[in-house]
Amino acid sequence: MMGHIGINVPDLRAAKAYYDRVMPLLGMEEFFSAADEFAYRPANGKPGTFLFFYPAREEGGYSRHRSGLQHLAFMVKTRTAVRAAHALAVELGAPVLHEPQEFPQYPPPYYATFWLDPFGIMLEAVCHHARD
Repeated sequence: MMGHIGINVPDLRAAKAYYDRVMPLLGMEEFFSAADEFAYRPANGKPGTFLFFYPAREEGGYSRHRSGLQHLAFMVKTRTAVRAAHALAVELGAPVLHEPQEFPQYPPPYYATFWLDPFGIMLEAVCHHARD
């Protein structure tokens, strides 16, 4: 199991405001918050990967098409949770790349939605069950 992932963002305050809204829907809770970084962990003491955010120290835009992070996928328990993540992304004005749907090109069942965070990082909510 991976311990944690660190992501640099150009605006730490904006990232915190955004992810504080999104992470609870994806099964994550705040781990800690400081002036120079913040982090989330799997909710309710569940095992899993922690996610840390740091201020970017160099200028330059992010691209999932260059070497580096391609996207972050969060496994959720139900298809309803996938749709809730999509609804929140729309509410927050996030560009939606794929609305909630089955992806037959991946091992079934694979029901997911994809969107971009305020910095262009692609996020995914995926359910590997055929249940609502």
